[in-house]
Amino acid sequence: MPHTIQINLDLMEFVETQILPRYSRFDKAHNLSHIIPVVQRAVALAQKIGADLNMAYVAAAYHDLGMEGPRAVHHLTGGKILAADARLRKWFTPAQIALMKEAVEDHRASASHSPRNLYGKIVAEADRDLSADHVFSRAVYYGLDHHPQLDKEQQWQRFEQHVRNKYGRNGYMKLWIPGSDNEKHLQTLRDIIANPDRLRAIFEDIYDEEYAQRKAEEAKKVGKPS
Repeated sequence: MPHTIQINLDLMEFVETQILPRYSRFDKAHNLSHIIPVVQRAVALAQKIGADLNMAYVAAAYHDLGMEGPRAVHHLTGGKILAADARLRKWFTPAQIALMKEAVEDHRASASHSPRNLYGKIVAEADRDLSADHVFSRAVYYGLDHHPQLDKEQQWQRFEQHVRNKYGRNGYMKLWIPGSDNEKHLQTLRDIIANPDRLRAIFEDIYDEEYAQRKAEEAKKVGKPS
């Protein structure tokens, strides 16, 4: 049976008003459109396997707050932010906060070790929306957000290397909860990545649409026609 039937309403109000809005400042790959589904998937996974919903909810909600600092250590920064937030002591024991801190620290797909506790596995799994549309779009958005100096061909090279290294048959992506939807999605990704022409066509469609949209938004800002 699940440890918690529903999320504490006071806790939910705190997270939704004080924590989640901080994501609105982040890039398109880590903003509210990313964090909300991650939280939802984490709670669903916790319900499915009988974990504490409140702990899964909070660990997922804090997991990318470290993006307020350097991305390379955002998982460690996020863990520190959670552990230092004294407001959480209203709902959790020190031992529970320590477990959630570890969960945030261990959520990265590139981590060299498996998550140290169940909540780390939940957050790591929830953080991986491996549907093809999401993965490929997010990779394109990240390139445009963080490497705007690259031309289209250079963006393709960055995109192709990233998705192959992370999601390809020899990639570092690992799944921690057997039977999740992500197992099926990861196989689909690997099939696409193994077909260079198909992968390039997908990149072209996403890139062209996003690039045109960004140019139109820039033109509006300076009062020029798109």
